[in-house]
Amino acid sequence: MNRTRALPLLSLLLALPLTTASADEGTAGDERTWHRLVGILQYLQADYPNAVESKSESELAEQRSFIADAVEAAHELGPKAAGFLPRIEQVKAQVDQGHDPAGVSRACGELVEDLVLAGGLARSPRKPPDLTQGQHLFQVSCSACHGPEGRGDMPIAQTMDPKPANFHDAETMAGLMPYKAFNTISFGVPGTAMPGFPTLSEEQRWSLAFYLFTLRQPPCEGTPPSVSLERLATATDPDLVAEHGEKNLACLRRKFPDADEERSLLVARTHVEEALRKGTAGDMSGARTELLEAYLNGVEPVEIKLRARNPELVTKLERAFLQARLAAERGSPHLQDEGHELLTLLDQARRGSGTSADMWSVLWLTLLILLREGFEATIIVAALLAALRKMQAMQHVRVVHAGWTSALVVGALAFLFGRHLLAGANRELLEGITGLVAVAMLVYAALWLNARSNMSRFMGELRQKMQGALGSGSTLGLFTIAFTAVLRESFETAVFLQGLALDSASGVMWGSLAGVVVLLALVLFVNRVGYKLPMKTLFTASTVVLMATAVILLGKGIHSLQEVAALPIAPIPFINVELLGIFPDAISLVPQLLLALGPLAFVLRRRIRQAREAAATGQGQGGAGAPLV
Repeated sequence: MNRTRALPLLSLLLALPLTTASADEGTAGDERTWHRLVGILQYLQADYPNAVESKSESELAEQRSFIADAVEAAHELGPKAAGFLPRIEQVKAQVDQGHDPAGVSRACGELVEDLVLAGGLARSPRKPPDLTQGQHLFQVSCSACHGPEGRGDMPIAQTMDPKPANFHDAETMAGLMPYKAFNTISFGVPGTAMPGFPTLSEEQRWSLAFYLFTLRQPPCEGTPPSVSLERLATATDPDLVAEHGEKNLACLRRKFPDADEERSLLVARTHVEEALRKGTAGDMSGARTELLEAYLNGVEPVEIKLRARNPELVTKLERAFLQARLAAERGSPHLQDEGHELLTLLDQARRGSGTSADMWSVLWLTLLILLREGFEATIIVAALLAALRKMQAMQHVRVVHAGWTSALVVGALAFLFGRHLLAGANRELLEGITGLVAVAMLVYAALWLNARSNMSRFMGELRQKMQGALGSGSTLGLFTIAFTAVLRESFETAVFLQGLALDSASGVMWGSLAGVVVLLALVLFVNRVGYKLPMKTLFTASTVVLMATAVILLGKGIHSLQEVAALPIAPIPFINVELLGIFPDAISLVPQLLLALGPLAFVLRRRIRQAREAAATGQGQGGAGAPLV
C-alpha cells in the first residue's frame, strides 16, 4: 500500500487511550468508544485489501494492530458489544494471517452498520456546517502541516511518515467522507503526527470536516439539488457524482438545503437521545416525556411528506415510538434497545429528506390520498342519499348535502389556515376526537336505518307522512351524520395536501380535481345502484357499510389518542393494517371487536325472539283448532 494513503485524515483509527470508561464519563464515554470501534473497522474495510495486495509486512502489521485495537475497544464496551465480539475476533483471525481481503472488507462493512444501530450513533451534523468557521479552523490548526491550500506540501511534511494528506488528490479524497474526517479530527491517529482536537466543539469539528472537501473544488455556480446532511456526511465524492453529476459536486457541500424536514427529524433525534440518557439515569418518567416530545415536535410536523415518500418507514417509526414509550412506562431495560432502533429509523428518514417530488408524482399522490381518505366518507354519503331516495324523502337530501359540504368547507379552511393549528398533538387530538364522534354518529345512523328496514308499518306510511316520520330530530341527525363522516377525512386530507403542496402546488391542484371527479362518480354510482335495490336489501347493505366504517374509525381514533398519550397502550401480537384501522394493541382492538360483534349479537337475539314468537303463535293456533278436529 502506498504510505501516502495511510494519512492522518484518511486513516480512520480513532485514537482514544484504551482505558475503561469511568462512571463519570457515562453515556458520552460509551458513545466515543462506539465511534472509535466503528472508525477502526471502516479503516480496515477500505485499506486491508490494499495492504494484502502490497505484500508489505509493515502494512500488514499495521492492519493487525488495528484489529487488535478493535477487539480491545469491543471489550471496553462490555456487555453492550459482547454480541459483536465473535464476529470481530473472526475478522482478527483472517487479518492476523493476511487472508481473504474481500471477505474481511465485507465483514467490516456489515459490522459497521450493525454497530451504528447498536450504539445509536449519529453520523452527521445537527445543523448545516459553517464553512467560514471551518476555513478559519483549518488555517489555525491544520495549515502548518497540510499547507494553507491543503496540498500537504509544507517543508515540515517531508519529515513525516506518513506524510500529511493532500486534499487535492482525487485518489485520496475518493476514500474519504466527512464522517470519517470528523472522527479523525476528534481523536487523532496513533503513531503519526496527527493529534486529536477534543477541545473543539462538535459543531466546529463538523465544520472543519466539511471544509476539507471544498479545498479541491472549483467555485460553486448555480443551485445544487437538495441532499440531506445525513447523506452528505456519509457519502464520498464519487458517490455524490454518481447520484447527482460532476457539475453539482462543487456546490453540494457548499450550499446546504434549507431543510425544515431534516431539522425537524434532528429535533426528534435529540429528544430520543435525551430519553436514553434519562432512562440510563433511572428517570423513566422523564424518558417517556422526551419520547412523546420527540414524536410530537419532531416527527409529526413532517409526517405528511415522510408518509407520501415512504409510508412503510412512517409505520415503523410510529410503532417504534410506541414500543419505546411502553418500555419507559414499564421501566423496562429494553428502553435502550428500542431507543437505538428509533435513532436508526430517524437517520434512515433523514437520508431521504430534502428531496422534492415532481408535479406528476405529487398529482398521483394527491389523487391516491383523496381516494383513500374519501372512499369511506363517499360510501356513507352515497348510502344515505340512496336510502332517502328510495324512501322518497328527497326533501331531506339537501340536509345530507349540507352536512358533507360543510365538512369540506372546514377542511378547506384547515388547508388554508391550519398548518400550525393542526400540527403535532393538536392534529392527533382533533383526529382522535373527531373519529370517535363520527363512530357514535355512524352507529346512530346504522340503528336508524335498521329500525326503518324492519318496520313494515313505517314503510307503508312513509309515502304519506314523510315529514312526520323523519321529524326534526332525524333531520339534525342526518346533517350530523354526513358532517362527522366527512369531517375527519377532510381534516386529514387537508394536512396531507399541505405537505405535498410544498413540493408542487399545481400537482396538488390537478390531483385534487381528478380525485373529486372520481369520488363524485362513485357517489352517483352507489346512489343509482342503491335506488334499484329492494328497500330491505338497501337498508341492510347501508347498515353494514356504516358499521364497518365505524369499526375502522374507532381503531383510528383510539390510535390517534394513544400517539399523544391521551390513552394508554397495550401491544399484543397481531397484524397491523392501518388502512382498516387495525393496530396490534388491545386498547383499540377490544372495543373494535365488541362494536363489530354488537350487530351480530343483536341480529341473533332478534331471530331467537322471532322464532319464539312464531312458536308461541303456532301453539296458540293449534290449541284453538283442536276441538274442531
